Amino acid sequence: MIRSVLITSIIAMATTAAAAVAPMKVTPLGKADAKVGGTLNRNLSGEPENFNPISANDGYSRDVYENVVQGLLRVNADTYKFEPELAESYEVSKDFLTFTFKLNKNAKWADGKPVTSEDVKFSVEAIRDPAFQASHRVPYFEDVVSIETPDPHTVIFKMKKKYFKNLEVIGSAGFNPILPKHIYGDPKKKFEGAPIFGSGPYKVEVYNRGKNIQLVRNPDFWAKDMPSFNATGKFERLNFRFIKEENLQLEMAKKGQIDYVEPVRAESFEKKAVGEPFGTTVKKMQVENKRPKNYGFVAWNFKNPIFADRDTRMALSHLFNRDVLIEKFMFNKVVKGIGPVYYKSDFMPKDLKPVEFSTEKAKALLAKAGWTDKDKNGILEKTINGQPREFRFTLLLPNRDVEKYFTMYKEDLKKAGIDMEIKLIEWNTFTKLLEEQKFDAVTLSWGGGSPEDDLKQIWHSESARMGGSNFISYSNKEVDKAIDSARGEMNEAKRAKLWQKAVRLIAEDAPYTFLFNNKYDLFLLNSKVGYDKPTYNYGFSYEYWYPNSI
Repeated sequence: MIRSVLITSIIAMATTAAAAVAPMKVTPLGKADAKVGGTLNRNLSGEPENFNPISANDGYSRDVYENVVQGLLRVNADTYKFEPELAESYEVSKDFLTFTFKLNKNAKWADGKPVTSEDVKFSVEAIRDPAFQASHRVPYFEDVVSIETPDPHTVIFKMKKKYFKNLEVIGSAGFNPILPKHIYGDPKKKFEGAPIFGSGPYKVEVYNRGKNIQLVRNPDFWAKDMPSFNATGKFERLNFRFIKEENLQLEMAKKGQIDYVEPVRAESFEKKAVGEPFGTTVKKMQVENKRPKNYGFVAWNFKNPIFADRDTRMALSHLFNRDVLIEKFMFNKVVKGIGPVYYKSDFMPKDLKPVEFSTEKAKALLAKAGWTDKDKNGILEKTINGQPREFRFTLLLPNRDVEKYFTMYKEDLKKAGIDMEIKLIEWNTFTKLLEEQKFDAVTLSWGGGSPEDDLKQIWHSESARMGGSNFISYSNKEVDKAIDSARGEMNEAKRAKLWQKAVRLIAEDAPYTFLFNNKYDLFLLNSKVGYDKPTYNYGFSYEYWYPNSI
């Protein structure tokens, strides 16, 4: 499950905007003269239950629909600056409360109908309408007071209070994918295939449930000759397979049936992707850029009274031996997790350290929390809400490839008197249990997001709603206060201090056991794929890949 955000800089572009912003500079990327053709075969390790860009809440669905839909503005992956997309210009008022966008009059949907200001208005209103089930996006749009459409190509957003990400939220497809009202207007509408329809360079050609979804290049893409887009859409087709098992992914990459495999675990990168054709026909890519990397975690559901106590949760973190896993399986390509932001982030307090592995400290905290083994059966127990409870819980696992990590964890927990059952769950069932908050503990990872994420989506108590990203029902009034203050602070230095305060409070609360931060992006890429760079400063270059053999 990945944060649905794009990378951008609000302050750098908005603080001086009192009237029309100077024309946005476009820095071309990719190879505009590359020929079009061929199929790029990609893989999704889980099949999304829902591809709808409004309500979908996982990274797999976004990997697909981001090729079909657009936002008002786009972010250059190398310069970290806004460039035109559906909007050709924008204005920001001096008080940061009014945002005016002028749409490109040439913008069209895949069916040839024009993109209008009414479509933009609908796209935001749908997010805020419970009938469209977009709870995970709601926190970003709660301050929209009105959306005015004085003509078909002008949209005016008025906000009730300042928010440092307002321009990014309104402008980027990661937050606000602009969708055609005539296609999505009825929330009860049933789509025959995958519900993805937009104004981008690709459109859905076929969806075979359980097998693949294939996109085909739109030859009438309205922006194909613009400098921002003339190097995109070079493959005739994008074919996304749904292969969950890692060994099968590697075997298919070896046979040329999958051209791009990402992410690849460090252990597999070093020990499985070896011998021909790996390293030759199938390139092994280890890249570094400025994009924050994923962090893995075990999440404790606060609705389960076992995990209500902070000392208990901290004890569970002390019992996870990350040093052994890094040494045995991860080949120094990760670092130990510390808190809810990337370990290199400016918002990570410099003195905050990873929770050390210590059975002794864990046992002391468990005893402090009232856990004892009175009946000497090897399992701790405690009276909670007047009822005796043994320390037993189930960890839900969506991927068998990491099961051995948690088998080791299970043994260390057992030594401390805790019984953990590991249960492998199919992805769609897994996400449904998350949405309904029907679990004890889960392991997942959050995508790295943008260099300055808004912590409200995951950590604010208001986000603990059905389908929201705060699926553990975490609540801390001091964290809420710091987040609320940071969101409305337009001074970067002051805002950084507030984020650091929130990060520290969250880390000290131990709502997650923070596992690992990736140091690199690891992926496999068939040599039939051409590129100008394997990665740009702030993101992969796959949008600009082209077929080498044509």
